[in-house]
Amino acid sequence: MRPQTEMTREERIRFALSIATDTKEFKMGRGVSEEVPEVFRKFFPGKGALIVADIHTYPALGKKVKILFEGKGIPVLEMVIEEEAFHAEWKYVQMVDAQLDAHPGYILVSVGSGVINDLCKLSSHHHGQSYLTLPTAASVDGYSSFGASITFEGAKQTFSCPAPVAIVADMDVIASAPKEMTAAGYADLAAKVPAGAEWMISDFVGTEPIHDAAWHVLQDHLDSFLSRPEAVAAGDIDAIADIFEGLTLSGFAMQAARSSRPASCCDHLFSHILDMTAHHYRGKLVSHGFQVAIGTLTMCAVFDELFKLDLTRLDVEACVAAWPTLEEEQQRGLALFKDFPVPMLGYNEITKKYAPAPVVRQELTKLRDNWPSFKKKLQGQVYTYQKMHDLLKAAGAPSSPQEIGLENQDIRDMFPLVQMMRFRYNVLDLAKRGCFYEKIVSPLFQQGGVYEIR
Repeated sequence: MRPQTEMTREERIRFALSIATDTKEFKMGRGVSEEVPEVFRKFFPGKGALIVADIHTYPALGKKVKILFEGKGIPVLEMVIEEEAFHAEWKYVQMVDAQLDAHPGYILVSVGSGVINDLCKLSSHHHGQSYLTLPTAASVDGYSSFGASITFEGAKQTFSCPAPVAIVADMDVIASAPKEMTAAGYADLAAKVPAGAEWMISDFVGTEPIHDAAWHVLQDHLDSFLSRPEAVAAGDIDAIADIFEGLTLSGFAMQAARSSRPASCCDHLFSHILDMTAHHYRGKLVSHGFQVAIGTLTMCAVFDELFKLDLTRLDVEACVAAWPTLEEEQQRGLALFKDFPVPMLGYNEITKKYAPAPVVRQELTKLRDNWPSFKKKLQGQVYTYQKMHDLLKAAGAPSSPQEIGLENQDIRDMFPLVQMMRFRYNVLDLAKRGCFYEKIVSPLFQQGGVYEIR
């Protein structure tokens, strides 16, 4: 297990704000929504507030905030997205942009969960200003993150844009959100476990070094935040506060790193594929957190298989000899994604992260020569499949593909896309280089595997 640092919540938040590049204030507690007008005036004196909410979050908090603004003499407008369920897509960014265009001098106030926040984040950036976010559920880590995850031209993309200048998180509101939203947040936070292990791999080979502060602000406390899944499922406000805090610290880590590397890797790519292919279950969109739950569980199973290998016996020269050319990898990308909504995605991303044979030799030699010690470090970071399964289930999150309308074969089919669809170095990239990809993927689907295909 990773070492845990004993700090109070106030100390953790103070440290997180000290490394954040965009967010200057984070208020979290019961009833703190009463302080919204004061916070708004502090950062946006003389401006009007444009509340953006949906049909669920407006009655949950938006209406109250509007009344609070009116009571303090702050000009206020509202934009309520009327659709029952929607993802963060470009058309909604354009809708928010149009409202800001029509009302110069107004600042966005995001009242909602991750989708509303991302729309406000990117639209504010388009207009050269910041915004205030009022989370209504402990469902995602995007409230405080640098960048907005938006589907544009069929592809889920992370657009570079600053996080909000201030976050006001009323735990009475957040703890009252539907239980499945809190479970989704638990799953999104749990994803930082295998994502952290993949960042360690990237750091080990030298492609994306670990940012020290971005690592410690969350990872030092992650085990503690995830330790009470039953209480989270039961609606315990303190346990839910831990989840919300962890998600927010994850966003601050992304601010410090100016990247989503501290928060996601292959675990989230399964979700991106489902978003890009408009996956529904029982007629409904599956939440980001529930998609990520299965990606997280799957990657823990992959690491279980990795730890069974003796990579001190890796034949580096044989792997280098078998390493494909860039042109061959590009053609593989075109073939894999030819029927995908974004046919050039694999080609473009593998072109960015392709490494020539001498670099592959260097990476694999280092892996072979340091495997026992590096394996021990990775095992101290990542949870076993069984542990992650039990935690997700106890929190009320999905713990099998079937719970979000997928079959085991669907997971198998996604693996090649996951490995290739983003420039970020991942454990599957390492496995491809070391010729042990099938050794860590195939067992999941064989007889007795966690996703056995009969």
